Amino acid sequence: VDKLKEMMEEVENAINAFKEEQRQIYEQLLKEEKTVINELSVFERKVELWALGSSTTEKVLKLPSARVVVDKTLENHLPEGVVEFERFLQQTGGRQGGWDDYDHQNFLKVWTKHKGRLSYMDEALEYLCGRTKEDIEQHDKWYQEFLILHERKKESIKKWKEKQQQEKEGKLKEKEKSEKMFKEEWLQREEARKQKAEEERKRQQAAIEAWKKQKAIAFAMEQASQIKLEEEKEKKQRKEHQRQRRVKLLLERYTLQKKEREELEKLEKEKIEEAEKGQRKRIAAEEITKFQER
Repeated sequence: VDKLKEMMEEVENAINAFKEEQRQIYEQLLKEEKTVINELSVFERKVELWALGSSTTEKVLKLPSARVVVDKTLENHLPEGVVEFERFLQQTGGRQGGWDDYDHQNFLKVWTKHKGRLSYMDEALEYLCGRTKEDIEQHDKWYQEFLILHERKKESIKKWKEKQQQEKEGKLKEKEKSEKMFKEEWLQREEARKQKAEEERKRQQAAIEAWKKQKAIAFAMEQASQIKLEEEKEKKQRKEHQRQRRVKLLLERYTLQKKEREELEKLEKEKIEEAEKGQRKRIAAEEITKFQER
């Protein structure tokens, strides 16, 4: 259980490390996207502020030497429609086409009222004192191009955002795919490691079983040898006891026979002594008798 827990902790740590790495990459992409959006907003703001300049600025902007060139770094980051629109504004006097705010707003009022039809020209000339028909026609041409490019800009930004979203989703899918592949590869390696560990465990278990079997055989042989030695020892002891018992019996028999022999010898000696004593008494009696007869 502890080994399984340790293994799961290793899996979790590896996946967390991989996720952290992918998270940092994702955050970096978000940061870059935010930077580009901020640059775009700043650039648009600069153009708007620049477009609100005075008529003196308008005149200066008409000079080729005074035209602002779109920064190459921004061109590399901004959508093509945005760059085209901003370049158009820079080259034509900003969001009012080089006109001041009063004239441009009056132009828009009349142009919108007539929905861009040519019938607006007479009324526009009344509102725009100091502007010739050629000025208004040129501004009309500029404004129509402005609307077209502005629409392209919005569409370009929309596509750019969709592309960014697709790239983001693609990176997320790639991240998920990488995580899945990483997890699958890790699980495969872990499964191979577990299989190898299981094979090693079985090999060690087989070796232990063989060792136990050998130990059991050796122990059985030792026990058999010990039993045999004990049996031989017991047999020798029985033989020794039997020998000692026979010796004891022989000794007891010898002692008994010796005692009997000694008793017989004593009886014989007593008989001899008794006979000798009787013989002496008889001789003495005969001598006494002989002496009395004299």
